[in-house]
Amino acid sequence: MSDILIKNAKIVNEGNIFKSDILISGDVIVDIAENILVKDKDILINAENKLLIPGAIDDQVHFREPGLTHKATIKSESKAAVAGGITSFIEMPNTLPQTTTLKDLDNKFDLAKKDSFANYSFMFGGTNTNIEEIKKLDNTRVAALKLFLGSSTGNMLVDNQKVLKEIFESTNLLIAVHSEDEKIINNNLNAFKLKYGNDIPFEYHPEIRSEEACLKSTKKIIALAKKTNARLHVFHLSTKSESLLFDNSVKLKDKKITSEVCVHHLWFSDEDYKKKQSLIKWNPAIKSVDDKNALWNALNNDRIDIIATDHAPHTIQEKSKKYLECPSGGPLVQHGLVSMIQHFLNNKISLQKIVTKMCHNPADLFQIDRRGYIRKGYYADIVLLDLNSPWKVEKKNILYKCKWSPFEGIVFDSKVTHTFINGKLVFENGKFDNSFRGREITFNR
Repeated sequence: MSDILIKNAKIVNEGNIFKSDILISGDVIVDIAENILVKDKDILINAENKLLIPGAIDDQVHFREPGLTHKATIKSESKAAVAGGITSFIEMPNTLPQTTTLKDLDNKFDLAKKDSFANYSFMFGGTNTNIEEIKKLDNTRVAALKLFLGSSTGNMLVDNQKVLKEIFESTNLLIAVHSEDEKIINNNLNAFKLKYGNDIPFEYHPEIRSEEACLKSTKKIIALAKKTNARLHVFHLSTKSESLLFDNSVKLKDKKITSEVCVHHLWFSDEDYKKKQSLIKWNPAIKSVDDKNALWNALNNDRIDIIATDHAPHTIQEKSKKYLECPSGGPLVQHGLVSMIQHFLNNKISLQKIVTKMCHNPADLFQIDRRGYIRKGYYADIVLLDLNSPWKVEKKNILYKCKWSPFEGIVFDSKVTHTFINGKLVFENGKFDNSFRGREITFNR
């Protein structure tokens, strides 16, 4: 088997930017140095004027399989992810059936082994009734435990406080949470129903799923985590007030309570509802410009640890319904990384910070084995980007099964040109190795 030699790349890794070559042999990086000599059998890739980063690790995606495959499949969405520079993903449990039993978890691993273009793992879902299944989990195989607190798009609400406390006390797994208060949301919703009936304008979504609903729930779950000494990760922060609850005085490895922001909350604000309508209806809601700016501050000063997508596709027919029937969520994995690079080009964030939040920190938080960094002996999950290759998001270049994107019409100035996974060139200038399949992510625990 030939080695792969990537020459003259501008590498972003571990807080540094430097020019170097990278040699891949088999599935790992074997050398990182200037002027690595080319051998006769080497496959040579000239990365002059290109950026080289570790493959992004997206810790929050909904690929809809099993049971919701009219929206998406593991195959279709992992392919889109690879084109977007994501080499590993962690998928959520609110499928049909829900991933709340060991049997259903095993089924998902089987599906991914057969169809996934990227490396994969899954979160196990907690419910009011499956504590015994949680206790049986293999901590070396499951990425984390996912809980919906006060709000769930898949009927997985954990609202029994006794059960919640028992879960926190009985698992060593990281507990990842969707944090909104259902009672507050329902009260707000009923008030808007009285005013607008079944035709609530989409721009009121952030008032229905309000800052108060987010803050109350997040404060409560942080207090429980501190009381039980559990490891807590709060998904998709959307408010200024929540962002101030998290610590930046210690390194990630020393944090017991962590948080993340998703790309849509960094790009859009409530000013975009009039134009985008249902296409930017997410839970938690996109909120004010002030909230968005605060999320940026928290990201750059390390109160927020991870950038993810919360990729959650629905068909355009489903998204075309009125507010009350329209599901929340949208597809993002193909465009998440380039949207962040666009923010770099607009001087909102450094390249080093993007790589830390999308590559290094997910690997560290979930204790992923030999991924997320450009290091000798690590799996060769590598992405090359051209930062001067403008392209417009259009129907014809969207790879999601649902065939729409909230970024349609936007011109990104950067493009993913090459994606390597486990040492194999899986994506090159728009073309895929359709025979390739990713691997189950393993953990150092």
